[in-house]
Amino acid sequence: MTNTNGRFGVYGGQYITETLMNAVIELEAAYDKYKADADFNAELEKLFNEYAGRPSRLYFARRATENLGGAKIYLKREDLNHTGAHKINNVLGQALLAKKMGKTRLIAETGAGQHGVATATAAALMNMECVIFMGEEDTRRQALNVYKMRLLGAEVVAVKSGTATLKDAVSETFREWTRRISDTHYCLGSVMGPHPFPTIVRDFQAVISKEIKSQMLAAEGRLPDAVIACVGGGSNAIGSFWHFIDDGQVRLIGCEAAGRGVDTFETAATINTGRQGIFHGMKSYFCQDKFGGIAPVYSISAGLDYPGIGPEHAYLHDIGRAEYVPVTDAEAVDAFEYLSRTEGIIPAIESAHAFAHAQKIAPTMSADKIIVVTLSGRGDKDCVSVAKFRGVNLHE
Repeated sequence: MTNTNGRFGVYGGQYITETLMNAVIELEAAYDKYKADADFNAELEKLFNEYAGRPSRLYFARRATENLGGAKIYLKREDLNHTGAHKINNVLGQALLAKKMGKTRLIAETGAGQHGVATATAAALMNMECVIFMGEEDTRRQALNVYKMRLLGAEVVAVKSGTATLKDAVSETFREWTRRISDTHYCLGSVMGPHPFPTIVRDFQAVISKEIKSQMLAAEGRLPDAVIACVGGGSNAIGSFWHFIDDGQVRLIGCEAAGRGVDTFETAATINTGRQGIFHGMKSYFCQDKFGGIAPVYSISAGLDYPGIGPEHAYLHDIGRAEYVPVTDAEAVDAFEYLSRTEGIIPAIESAHAFAHAQKIAPTMSADKIIVVTLSGRGDKDCVSVAKFRGVNLHE
């Protein structure tokens, strides 16, 4: 789906400073070398299986299925991975690649903190220095993950510029990379940024859809009718979609963070409200103001609070292969509580956006249909935010 220029249709590319061009060229050459290297892939597979806990479970949500009526609902349990989210898949791949390149230091952005925790974890495992950039607002929303990153030996830098959220953390990480290219690898956490990052991250996350496909065939003897995943930058969604793209009968549905509604300014639903632009080294869809500047966005979910979407998602939208639907804070919180009470599974608030849409469409489908929802992470980190949303004071 990508051509030799790192494009997905018109999207993608390398819109970066001259300072970083040599770094991404070096990264692309190293990835092209190691992605086909048997020893590299065997080492990564061992890390996936013995360290990260793959394959992750495909769980039939029996009570939710019976309660909602209609389609069977399966959950792809990325929340059961080591560190509690899908992020470890990409990080182990990139950290191993960085070691092969002779890098000794990892830097990364993080929103909800799961990518930061995963990067700090891999750095500790591989004896690498680690610095994580996180918006100051997100450090308050996700204080537990800040503690975890520091516990793992990482330095956490609170970014105070702009809206002090994920987009500003990404910008600051790129700036840091320009200062120390020689020994540092930017472990970018989503399918965004300049080529080759969208391809590298997708390839490492594609293990999700590879497993879903084989697990569904084993459980039901056929492919699902729909695969649903939340979308911010889009790493867990593209990982969930990738091995189904050529299976036209499988609906691919990405759930964007609508915040307080797509008819308000407090939203992060990029496909539904944005337009084409260039930001963070790539051409894609972005939430923009009337002058073309990147607009402030909002979501209860720190992990989906980003004003753009990965270029491959933009392409899948344009060609009609994937659907992108908005899910509000209120709908996500309802789903967060519903799944907790119905299946005994507390999902990340990001993942709850995906389950919220499954709640909508499952009852409209016949009982012989199957939906798979990817639970991108677990919800320990979000309990305080959800309690605050519900007006509950946990300290009373």
